[in-house]
Amino acid sequence: MGASMSTPAAPTVRAEAMMTAPPQGCPMHQEAQPVKVSPPSECPMHQAQPVKVSPPSECPMHQAEAGPAHQDRAYEFVECPMKAGAGTNNDIDPANMMPPPNQVPAPDQPFDLSISREESMIPRHGTEKHWVYPSEQMFWNAMLRKGWRWRDDDLAAQDMTNIIKIHNRNNEQAWQEILKWEALHAGECPCGPTLKRFGGKAKEYSPRARVRHWMGYELPFDRHDWIIDRCGKEVRYVIDYYDGEINKETYQFSILDVRPAFDSLDAVWDRMKVAWWRWTS
Repeated sequence: MGASMSTPAAPTVRAEAMMTAPPQGCPMHQEAQPVKVSPPSECPMHQAQPVKVSPPSECPMHQAEAGPAHQDRAYEFVECPMKAGAGTNNDIDPANMMPPPNQVPAPDQPFDLSISREESMIPRHGTEKHWVYPSEQMFWNAMLRKGWRWRDDDLAAQDMTNIIKIHNRNNEQAWQEILKWEALHAGECPCGPTLKRFGGKAKEYSPRARVRHWMGYELPFDRHDWIIDRCGKEVRYVIDYYDGEINKETYQFSILDVRPAFDSLDAVWDRMKVAWWRWTS
């Protein structure tokens, strides 16, 4: 009596996530692997890199030998003569018996001279560069140093320009003659020779020049001795310069007599072979 009937509360359903482990073969059990994307074929990594071939160990470029002081700043006067013409020095360079690049005009010089320098085709020993020829101003100063006085000759600025061109042409011609001799030794020196040092001996006539003079020929007006490096071996060449007719287009003037000095059995054999070839050709 008086009792009331209550409605029972609806049971609360808890939505719990049932984490059921999937089979081992499912992808979710495998660690994600990075996707390798190949770059386009034109990318640098797909292109074969050039193989750098080192020259033989006996080549001059492998030999770390200090070059002559005369050539230390030479390329500055090839690239920018006006900027390079500041330093002067009066010491003689034993490699070529010339003073360093003294580009300062002499006190009594009657006209201005060029201080630009020309690079030769003659490889310089111990470097990958070439010898550089003196400027007109350097040549003038060198002549004064040897006792020459410009008042004794009627020289103009254009004459010095021609002298330099003849000088450079003579040296290029001498080197080409040396290369003909060195071709006999191409097998033992695949890199080719380099010029190590040189010097003038104008008044020291070679035995060959003296014999020619006794036979009635003129004496050379100049003589040079060039020391070349044949892949580690020093070889001396004697060069006699004789007067010739100048070619105004090429500035070739001198007749050159170039041959290896009788300093070794190899030089004697080379000269005998060449003499025989000339005799029988």
